Amino acid sequence: MFMPKKPLIIAEIGQAHDGSLGMAHSYIDAVHRAGVDGVKFQTHIANAETTKAEPWRIKFSKQDKTRFDYWKRMEFSEDQWAGLKEHASSKKLIFLSSVFSLEAFEMLNRIGVYAWKVASGEINNVPLLNKMVDTNIPIWISTGMSDYNEISKILKIIEKPSSDITLFQCTSSYPTNPEQIGLNVIKELKEKFKYNVGLSDHSGTIFPSLAATLMGVSVIEIHVVFSKESFGPDVTSSVELKQLKELVKGVDFLYKSINNPVDKNFVSNDMKKMRNIFMKKIVTTEKIRKNEKFTCNNITTKKSQNGLSSVHWPRIIQSKSNKNLSVGHWLKNNDISKDSK
Repeated sequence: MFMPKKPLIIAEIGQAHDGSLGMAHSYIDAVHRAGVDGVKFQTHIANAETTKAEPWRIKFSKQDKTRFDYWKRMEFSEDQWAGLKEHASSKKLIFLSSVFSLEAFEMLNRIGVYAWKVASGEINNVPLLNKMVDTNIPIWISTGMSDYNEISKILKIIEKPSSDITLFQCTSSYPTNPEQIGLNVIKELKEKFKYNVGLSDHSGTIFPSLAATLMGVSVIEIHVVFSKESFGPDVTSSVELKQLKELVKGVDFLYKSINNPVDKNFVSNDMKKMRNIFMKKIVTTEKIRKNEKFTCNNITTKKSQNGLSSVHWPRIIQSKSNKNLSVGHWLKNNDISKDSK
């Protein structure tokens, strides 16, 4: 097993800022301190992407009469989005934001993004995908609502020789239960489509991301909130900052572990010292006369830096002593009679 590169860890803020520009900026600072590689938002322009007839997935907001009103409250101006991108760049963070309309795409295309992130619900938005392809910027596609047939059809539409595409295993269930994670799909996506594969996780834990690291994903996207007590539709699907820090440490730990294979046949000098301290040696429990047989009743094994290793037990047992031995004597080879039978 070898991992050529550590997976990128992208902190998905989504709507955790609840429409507050100040909160959005504070999330950038917080996830930077956690050690992630990038920060991701969602860029909504209500009039361009939806109508007042859009139903609620979950009616969570008492201040927004309709889903349209909620998306409207989540909007930032182009200057504000540019400020968020500049802030992220100043922290050396990759900046991304999912777009849900052509207007949002055009705005972010002017501002600049590391890659286009296609949300699961936008995977069949061909006009939007075609616009993305024309920019020659990497495209990251979540597949949370799609089967392999739909993924294949979309890829045939947008693929070209220079395509830089990453497919994300994702389950559009909030939060995602362990039985729904679909870690097996990571391998299947790699084999079927020959593209890089990432994980977009909604479990509210770091466990799927750690498992996906071992499976060779190139990107991990995980929702983040300041607190599980926060307000918002994605809180139950998100991790807190302390968990995010643990994920960063865990991915680094696994990367180093995978890329530094251990030769089990090589015993280091340090390990030799440890063996001498921890492994048992053979010692007498009774006085033993010359020519008396060693038995389970007069010898045992205990820790010591002296004496014969307990691995010699089968040879020693029933052999004879060639001298008188006191209690607590650590056996040596010259204590064993050469003509023992």
